[in-house]
Amino acid sequence: MNKPFLVTEHLSYTYPNEGGEVHYALHDLSLSIEQGSFVAVLGHNGSGKSTLAKLLNGILVPTAGTVMVNGLDTRPEENIFDIRKTIGMVFQNPDNQLVSSIVEEDVAFGPENLGIEPAEIRRRVDEALKAVGMEDAKDRAPHTLSGGQKQRIAIAGVLAMQPKCIVFDESTAMLDPRGREEIMHTIHRLKNELGLTVILITHYMNEAAVADRVIVLNEGSLVLDGTPREVFSEVETLWKIGLDVPQTAELLHLLNQNDAVLKSGLIKGGVLDEDETLALLEKLLGGAK
Repeated sequence: MNKPFLVTEHLSYTYPNEGGEVHYALHDLSLSIEQGSFVAVLGHNGSGKSTLAKLLNGILVPTAGTVMVNGLDTRPEENIFDIRKTIGMVFQNPDNQLVSSIVEEDVAFGPENLGIEPAEIRRRVDEALKAVGMEDAKDRAPHTLSGGQKQRIAIAGVLAMQPKCIVFDESTAMLDPRGREEIMHTIHRLKNELGLTVILITHYMNEAAVADRVIVLNEGSLVLDGTPREVFSEVETLWKIGLDVPQTAELLHLLNQNDAVLKSGLIKGGVLDEDETLALLEKLLGGAK
């Protein structure tokens, strides 16, 4: 088991609402995330997902409790520089992270601001563009790229700073299906080939289904935490807080409402794979003959 990389202990974050009352964006949240893991965070709007992302990166400071990033407390100001180097952020709109008129200059922007030597910057830019499959676009203008390509350039810009973790805050929300597929492919490469810790904040169930672990937030509190199979077997709980489930999990949950299917014991819950679902349906239909 890898050592804990991100740890929150009794983490709370509040802000005043219009009436002057205190609103909890996050309340008493305790989590431990291992280095090299791929964690998806789910929740409807207002659940605290984006607040958590900003707390992990030190953009926000806890109202109560602690956030530890690779052993560093996010509250002391002297730790912020190292924390920002350790955790990169990729936001929803890639246009907000692109700052130059040429792709390779944009990717070089972060390392330049860290004072990295030019030769090292050149190496980092080339490696980052290769990692996201955009090395052939280094001389292009970002505005000529598709949404998915722009987001991959934004990811390359973060990679060039050599973080140990990247937080994707709804990074596929503005993309079409092809663009979302490009980014998910890139995320898997980063996790598998570079060993990065990946935190994916999303509202797409199929994206969460391929993570190592799924965390579900509701009104600032932790509701579910486990493997995708464990979390998506809790269909009624997810529906109750306004979330969908993958179609395979929903289908098998509904089938299990039938007494005959339930007695067969074939459907255990938490099945996410389409081929596995098909095999179960074939068994059910075969038994019904």
